[in-house]
Amino acid sequence: MKEIKFNFEYLKVYQKALNFIDNTYKSTNNFPKKEEYALSSQFRRASISIALNIVEGSGDSNAQFNRFLNISNGSIKECVVCSTIAKRLGYLNNEEDYNNRLLLEELSKMTSSLQKYLKSNNSNSNN
Repeated sequence: MKEIKFNFEYLKVYQKALNFIDNTYKSTNNFPKKEEYALSSQFRRASISIALNIVEGSGDSNAQFNRFLNISNGSIKECVVCSTIAKRLGYLNNEEDYNNRLLLEELSKMTSSLQKYLKSNNSNSNN
């Protein structure tokens, strides 16, 4: 059977966002039960929001895609805070927090680069 793929599934930033979601779910599985509807849930929702906003904006106008990438960047920052809180509470060790930060930094750079590309592409089409 032939695999069906949507265009956004070829975006590297989308693939990286999925990897971060996998990482977040693995990490939060080890959080205390009392965090199930608190920090665990917030961390998971924020990580999912990164990918969802990339997808929602892709295929739209450059201006709309840029807007959704801004929202995605906000979710990246939210995940940094969730990871920091989890480390401070002892739910993540230093290495886990560091690895989260590496992945989030990479996602942030990728979304920012994509935004610059969209803006320059938009500027070129206006000339």
